[in-house]
Amino acid sequence: MVLLENDEFLMELSKLFQKARVSGSVTMTMKRYDGRTKPVPRDGTPVVKNPEYKCLVRAQSSSRKISTVIEQRDVEKFTDAYSNLLKTSVNGLKRLKKPKKKAMAAQ
Repeated sequence: MVLLENDEFLMELSKLFQKARVSGSVTMTMKRYDGRTKPVPRDGTPVVKNPEYKCLVRAQSSSRKISTVIEQRDVEKFTDAYSNLLKTSVNGLKRLKKPKKKAMAAQ
């Protein structure tokens, strides 16, 4: 998995969306990230009082995997750019057709 900067991640994500338009899909995950790369420390080690949590965002399309870590101060900027990217790139979603009220009342 490739760890990229936020702007690079968004550019690579747009490329993944372009490739997925032809065939395939893109899977996205977001989760809280405390910066640890090792398992949780044992009881004997001191615990940090107020850790600065980050957000880990991952994307996968076929065998290509990318990820980025978002700092707290950059969350708003990233989510604005991310939402604009999703609005322009995700066009394969279909709107659900709701049944008409008259047809429901007749039954």
